[in-house]
Amino acid sequence: MIKKGHVRLFTGIAAAALILAVAAGALWVMNAGQTDVPVYDGSLQKVLDAGQLLFGFDADFPPMSFADGEGEIVGFDIDMLQEVCSRLGVEFIKRPINWNTKEDDLNRWRVDCIGGLLITPGRAERMDLSEPYIKEALIFVVPGSSSARSLDDLKGKKIGVQSGSKPQEALKALDIYKEISVATLKNNLDILQELKRGTLDAGLVDSVAAYYFVALSSERYFVLPERLGEEKFAIGFRKNDKALRDRFQEIISEMKADGTLGKISEKWFESDITIVR
Repeated sequence: MIKKGHVRLFTGIAAAALILAVAAGALWVMNAGQTDVPVYDGSLQKVLDAGQLLFGFDADFPPMSFADGEGEIVGFDIDMLQEVCSRLGVEFIKRPINWNTKEDDLNRWRVDCIGGLLITPGRAERMDLSEPYIKEALIFVVPGSSSARSLDDLKGKKIGVQSGSKPQEALKALDIYKEISVATLKNNLDILQELKRGTLDAGLVDSVAAYYFVALSSERYFVLPERLGEEKFAIGFRKNDKALRDRFQEIISEMKADGTLGKISEKWFESDITIVR
């Protein structure tokens, strides 16, 4: 025979269990309607299991990533990602890509991430971007012999810009666009080389590439005062590769804190221009 006290005890336990079950169900329902609930995506583990990371980049973007005089791919992004991979414990695989098909290369798993990306709303929507690590501006470079001293002076001139790039979009948005001749080239380096050869009157390029080129050149160049907005670089990952992106961000922040990132920046820019938090 079950005593009344035991019945009350059993009843209390059952009621408590029912309350917990209802609460758990309600929590599951709330979480099911949320889009920011952490979900394990396996992207980091995939790289760790493979023992390597495939890094996609523009091979003609000095000083971020480019071939030196001996054909070796070097640059700020290369040094930064080499150190990230070292701390991650995987082999660093450099994989130059066609910049016009970079997102296709990423989404088809030809690369695990892409460096040197200018942050745009569209890219932020299509990819999972790191926090910015360098900021710059789009600038016009003209030869030292040019009479151009402002944007208006470029009317009727031939201006080089990278095909399919953010600078090309910015150039199209200018009031003088219908009054200039535009030459689309493969990359920043080609633009600056054509400027050196005299086939262009001006080039619209990323400031990090322009200042590096001007500093190394024996010829004189001028930078026009107009700057087409401030831009920031990030590393791009596939949209759902949050685990890999977050681990990268942790490592880059550690590199900033311990001074490693600053030393890499000083090597290429003679000062620490990184903006990592």
